[in-house]
Amino acid sequence: MALDISHSMSVGTFGLALSGGGARGFAHIGALKALEECGIKPSVLAGVSAGSIVACMYAAGLTVDEMLRAFADKSFNDLAELNVPKDGFFRMNKFMRFLRKTIPVANIEELAIPTVVCATDLSHCTYKVFDSGAIAECVAASCSIPVVFSPMKIDGFYYIDGGVLHNLPSAPIRNRCDVLMGINVSPFVHEEKFRPSILEVAQRSYKMISRSNLDADLALCDMVVEMDSIANHKVFSIKAMWEIAEKGYEETIKILKQNNLYNRNNGND
Repeated sequence: MALDISHSMSVGTFGLALSGGGARGFAHIGALKALEECGIKPSVLAGVSAGSIVACMYAAGLTVDEMLRAFADKSFNDLAELNVPKDGFFRMNKFMRFLRKTIPVANIEELAIPTVVCATDLSHCTYKVFDSGAIAECVAASCSIPVVFSPMKIDGFYYIDGGVLHNLPSAPIRNRCDVLMGINVSPFVHEEKFRPSILEVAQRSYKMISRSNLDADLALCDMVVEMDSIANHKVFSIKAMWEIAEKGYEETIKILKQNNLYNRNNGND
């Protein structure tokens, strides 16, 4: 059933919760393009892992094209560096340098659109919502998939990927908007092919954990975009970014049409 939100859209605020999902997060960029075409701009954003990257870039004023171009010549090795495997196989130093270079503001509270970055507090075993602080460090914390990446230490405490407890950050902004759209780029599908490796084991374990905590957060959203069409794309491969972004655009357009929001402000057929 389509959700009739045309009245609330005209008088209220629109929130966007962006899930984690590694390289599948490029679908978030396509989703933003679809929203822009319909004249919809979020007034508050929340992101976990890949979603936190896109949320902060967009909130800082980067366009859809600028976000894609920032990653166009990158690979996993450009954004991560091998670590002595004590608490993770890779460190986030390169990734943080990339964020500082790409995002024109340093702190979350400086972003033009109010944004929260969500991570998991490993020191206290609780969910952490960053609404202030250094973007590079907070986003790196939100992206630190256990075992793959070393935990991020911020103000004396250790943080890992927010998807461990809540992969869709709808709760932190549910009361800050009238209409909330959740975009899930971590669809769970049965995969028969499995080649055991440390990265593959970590990736699949994380995927199962993040999926298990999703249902309650999906229920908080007024609209949900489920990106089933990108389920088979690899978490750590940036090569398919253009295709993934296009799928994100197409899937979001479908949901906007179902909710009578497509063409509402752009006048196209």
